[in-house]
Amino acid sequence: MVAQVVVVVATSTDTAKAIRQNLKLIKVCLVTLALIVSSIVVSVTNAAVLPTERADVLYHAYEGDGVTIDGPSVLLRKNIGGKVSVSANYYVDTVSGASIDVRSTASPYKEVRKEKTVGVDFLHNKTLLSTSFTNSSENDFEANSVYVGISQDFFGDLSTITLSYSKGWDVVGRRGDESFEEEADRQKFGFGFSQVATKSLIVGFNVEHISDEGYLNNPYRAVRFLDSSTDRGFSFATESYPRTRSSTAYSVNANYYLPYRAAVYGDARTYSDTWGIQAKNFRIGYIQPYKDEWLFEFFVRYYEQDKADFYQDLFSRPNEFNFMARDKEMSTYNGITAGISVAYEWQFSQTAIFKKSAVHFEWDYMKFAYDDFRDATAEAPVGEEPLFGFSANVLRIFASVWY
Repeated sequence: MVAQVVVVVATSTDTAKAIRQNLKLIKVCLVTLALIVSSIVVSVTNAAVLPTERADVLYHAYEGDGVTIDGPSVLLRKNIGGKVSVSANYYVDTVSGASIDVRSTASPYKEVRKEKTVGVDFLHNKTLLSTSFTNSSENDFEANSVYVGISQDFFGDLSTITLSYSKGWDVVGRRGDESFEEEADRQKFGFGFSQVATKSLIVGFNVEHISDEGYLNNPYRAVRFLDSSTDRGFSFATESYPRTRSSTAYSVNANYYLPYRAAVYGDARTYSDTWGIQAKNFRIGYIQPYKDEWLFEFFVRYYEQDKADFYQDLFSRPNEFNFMARDKEMSTYNGITAGISVAYEWQFSQTAIFKKSAVHFEWDYMKFAYDDFRDATAEAPVGEEPLFGFSANVLRIFASVWY
């Protein structure tokens, strides 16, 4: 049996709520070489299986654009009778500091988020049904979501189709204002297809559609508008977003096993939504084992997007349009991420309580450049401030035990 370890990468945003949203959007799965090899080698034993029994302990840390995020996570998984697998995950992160938008309009902050997830997987022949419930809580934001997914192997276990659905209910508050409370509902539909093409190659295709409704902006974020009565030449007003949003993303991926035990992988993804944002990203990576214990990985990822229809860095007046945004994550920008990881694994006796264990170290460097978002804190004429850009580092250290 092999293990799959899920890790989280966070990008900088201007408030804790936006950080959480990007945290989910940019969540990354690192797969060990053994998993890739077992996935791409043609074998009649490659039928649907339950997730492996394991315990993971993770520490993650992010620093960039004046924001620090860190915290632990613990995952436990246990199989019952060869047909059922139950899991529980507890995740904590602490956000402190102030990104560029917060530095422009507010004081630095510190928040703690606690997330709890419980899940159950059911295996029947070549069908795997998965379901889970997640609660995420912080002092001004409460989110609950349910997930259901089903995957089916066919054509001699060389092809797999996956269907998924999730629904979330968010309650948005605002620090210092007990009377403020807004709600948002989210739905996500997913379809995936993977195919073992040759003994060394597996390819996949995925479609994801998300539908949001309710309060979709951030109560702390503001737009800026020209105001000759101020020393700076501009003032701020609360952002205003549409109350509905639909988005669709398509992606393709491939893993190729090389003759000398290494593997290369790549994926490409396009995204568009009803707010006018269009984005695309590409990633390529290389995995190399050394002896039986060591595993090394390197990857590069590029991302770019166009701005939302109602985004501007500077407006003429506070109520110029019905919808107005200045969130830099809705602007035109691009980013590149390069990451490396090192893993070491210990094998134990198959008759022992613990079958094996592993430790992983991962470091990512991220750099972002914005085409139409300016640094409002800079000393320059209004509308002529330098364009904003920043870099960030993400560190993850985690240990796993299989039993």
